[in-house]
Formats: sequence, structure tokens, C-alpha cells
Amino acid sequence: MSRNFKENHTDLPIPNGWFAVAFSRDIVPGEVKSIHYFDTDLVLFRTREGDARVLDAYCPHIGAHLGEGGRVVGDAVRCPFHGWQFNGESGQCTHIPYSERIPPAARVRAWSVVERNEMIFVWHHDQDKPPQWDFPVAPEIGHEDWTEARVMMLDVPIHSQDMHENNMDPQHFKTVHGMAEAPPSNVAYGEGGRYTRVQHTSEQQTPMGTFEMTLVRESWGLGLSSVRSVGMPGAGLLMYSSTSPVSPNQTHSRWVFTVTKNLADIAGEEWITNLSAGVQDDMRIWSNKVHRAQPVLCEADKELSEFRQWVKQFYSTPAGS
Repeated sequence: MSRNFKENHTDLPIPNGWFAVAFSRDIVPGEVKSIHYFDTDLVLFRTREGDARVLDAYCPHIGAHLGEGGRVVGDAVRCPFHGWQFNGESGQCTHIPYSERIPPAARVRAWSVVERNEMIFVWHHDQDKPPQWDFPVAPEIGHEDWTEARVMMLDVPIHSQDMHENNMDPQHFKTVHGMAEAPPSNVAYGEGGRYTRVQHTSEQQTPMGTFEMTLVRESWGLGLSSVRSVGMPGAGLLMYSSTSPVSPNQTHSRWVFTVTKNLADIAGEEWITNLSAGVQDDMRIWSNKVHRAQPVLCEADKELSEFRQWVKQFYSTPAGS
């Protein structure tokens, strides 16, 4: 890391909220995986009934990693070292094969898990507070009139806030994505201030005709976003994403794409390809930028200024945002 990088960069803490740690298709009942998020080693497994569970990785007994050789037993994961079993919902040790008495301290942290929208989400809070808000199901994903979800994941060496900031930066669409003009956007906040909605409408020529199309970008906290293209009667497109902090300066970004089946052969493939390419356009910027805690903004950066104030609520301690 260069001297001037250190001089210009401000580290941000890991934000609070819901973040995806896997695609649903990544793990089947009885499977155990080692994962690393929130600067923490974790174990992800599916119970025999199919429920996704996440625990801290290290056994409180002698310290073995539960994800490295551990196995599922019913609704618990069994330590590979001495066979202690830990319930996936509570983290409590429920069985020691060579002892009837279980020490009260024989437990690991169990993380709150929600599975929806083709992803497995974990609630992170720096002060270990329980989930303080929820997020909706995307009804398009899995609907019989929509295509089977296609997925993509990126490993990005940047803080998740800097990725999310793109949603509030209309000016970059000209220089990075080649748009003729920055799209005029309407920004709204709701649901206790944790939800944002950014949309702009323009006339678009499509294979199905010319329509007034609206691009709607919705976000829940710093981890979840959806992009919908609406305006064609009986047809639609959805991109759903989660930007999840692996560590303060590393993010896993997961994407789910789906379109209405009547649009798939006409324009769906091109839409998915173009959106995927658009994300790649940002990668070089994201991979080589610093985080400016106090950026020099101009009068046209109103959305960015508001965003920097909005994100402060997702940190337990004041962040240099």
C-alpha cells in the first residue's frame, strides 16, 4: 500500500444490516461450508430439514474450526475434533458423546439467518443487537411467468459503502457507462429511513415498441438493492443484488437476474448481458480508489451529499463517511 494511498484513504467500519453470505443453490441439506464475512470466520450449514444456519466457526472446547471436517447431525453441526454438537439456531451445545453433563459455556454465537430471493442472508450488528428491520421478498424471483434466476458474484477490493454509492451518483453514468446525459432522478426515503428509491423515466425504443420506461432502483440498508425496468405492458426485468462485507476493504457482490418469459428471447439475454457488462465497467474504478471521508463536492452532487448523511445510521460508531 503506497504512502499517498494511506494519506488519502479513510477506513470505514463494517456496517450493520442484512447481507448475503451465499446463494441458496450453493448449499444442500447436510452440507457444511467455511465462510468468512464481517471480518469473522463462520460456518454455514443446512440442517437435514433444509434450514440454513450460520455459527461462529471455532468450537469453545479446544478450538477446532466447525467448518473444516464438521458434519450435520439433524439440526446441529458436529465438531470434527471431539464430536461436540451445536444447535444451528441457538448455538448451544446439545450433545457431548463422552459426557452426560454439558458445561453452560459450551456454546457458540448463532447468527440470525433469513433465506429469500435466492440468497442466504445474515444479520450483522457491531454491538450484537438483534435484527432491527426487515426487507421484502422479490415476487418476480421464482414466479412461473419469470425465467429461472441467473446469478453472478464479484469479489471487489473495496468497502461496500463505496459500491452502494453508485446508486446516488448519476453523473458517473456519463463518464463510466457512456450515457449521453446523466439520467434525471427522483430520490425518496422511507421505512424508517432505511429504504431508498431512485427512479428516472425516459422514452425507450425496444423490440416490443417505443415506451415510456422507468428504471426503479430500491435499496434496503447498505446491503440490498433491486433494479427494475418497468413500462412495457405485461413484461419486466429485475436485477437483485447484495453487497456483503468480507472485511472492511473487501466486498462480495452477488447478483440475481430474471426477466418475464415473454421477453426472454426478444431482449432478455441482451439486457442481462448489458447489465453485467455495466457492472464490469465500474470494477476498475472500485478496485483502485480511496475512500474520501470528506470529499470535495460541487453543487451538482446533491444526491451524493444526501447519501453520505443517510449512511451514518448503519454504523454503531461514528464513521468517517
